[in-house]
Amino acid sequence: MAAVGTARSRGSRRPRGGSARVSRRDVLLGLFGPVAVAAAFVPVAAATRSLRAAEPPADIVFDETYRGRRIRGIRTSATSAGRVFDDAQWHVTVDGRPLHLMRRADGTWLSMVDHYRSYGTPLEATRAAVDELGPGRHLREGTEPHMGGDHGVHA
Repeated sequence: MAAVGTARSRGSRRPRGGSARVSRRDVLLGLFGPVAVAAAFVPVAAATRSLRAAEPPADIVFDETYRGRRIRGIRTSATSAGRVFDDAQWHVTVDGRPLHLMRRADGTWLSMVDHYRSYGTPLEATRAAVDELGPGRHLREGTEPHMGGDHGVHA
């Protein structure tokens, strides 16, 4: 009989008869194992979220190179007496020079380079202005291209 007791005390987890017995260690690992794994990923997820939070949303700012031109735009809200209005304005530049955009009554946007076509977003209107300017022409410093000269404005 001593041989049977010795075999069980040496680490045999299964009693005779084939039925599986679960130890406390197995139960604890089953309960707290997923929690430990999740806790290990919380700092990684928090760091990723804070990096995303640092980037402004696309409907507030854009900054990209399009057809070799640096286009930037930032949304500025129109305010009056502490109230913010929905009709936001945009400060847009092409290669550091200002491009004036206007919002139409239907919610679309147009630029002063081509004020006969409208676009769904300020970014689309800015890209279209770059397309219209072409590779060799630039916006004038301090003036809009529609204020005289041959700038390809559609009439």
